[in-house]
Amino acid sequence: MRAKRGLNHVHVGSLRAADHQMAVQHARDLYTRRNEGVSIWVVRSDDVVASDPDDKAAYFEPSADKVYRHPTYYAIPDSVPHI
Repeated sequence: MRAKRGLNHVHVGSLRAADHQMAVQHARDLYTRRNEGVSIWVVRSDDVVASDPDDKAAYFEPSADKVYRHPTYYAIPDSVPHI
């Protein structure tokens, strides 16, 4: 569910429904109780793919070999007063 205050979907949950239309209706009932939502995404659990926790290093620790991702890699020109 995406709240009115931002662009990110903020709630994640699980529900069962007979079809996609009913899934959206159930999600609306469960996750927008305070009249706060503007958008709902519903995805079949068969279509959700997750990384394997045993592959954690491959996904979440490779930043050391990509120094260009760190701000200290770049030289800041003297003409830039503040970043």
